[in-house]
Amino acid sequence: MPDYVGSVLLLLGLLQVKHMFADFYLQTPKMLCGRGEYFHMGRAQHAGVHILGSILVFLVFQTPLSFILIICAVEWIVHFNIDYCKASYSDSKQLLPNMAGFWRAMGTDQALHHFTYLAMVWAWVEYAAS
Repeated sequence: MPDYVGSVLLLLGLLQVKHMFADFYLQTPKMLCGRGEYFHMGRAQHAGVHILGSILVFLVFQTPLSFILIICAVEWIVHFNIDYCKASYSDSKQLLPNMAGFWRAMGTDQALHHFTYLAMVWAWVEYAAS
């Protein structure tokens, strides 16, 4: 196996671990309430937690600062809007955890976030990996 494949898998794995902590362990009540409103400071802070984690992950890989700033700015925008779409949809359908639609919305949200990480890793390989 080429050396870079191990780096790609490790980078993707670390981004997924970061995601687990940022999405499921580090959310505050402010981040969780009122998410169906677009300009929501809690959602902005939540996306910021994701960005801080991504910065740390990319620093581990000695990624150039310019790449980190660009990729994390894009990640913040994408993450903020994915979460808004899920919250808006869930609110409009009045979804609760005991409903299948809630879990479809949650699963779609999580898949979109992980597709974002695939795109970020692709960009890292294409533009930042040495």
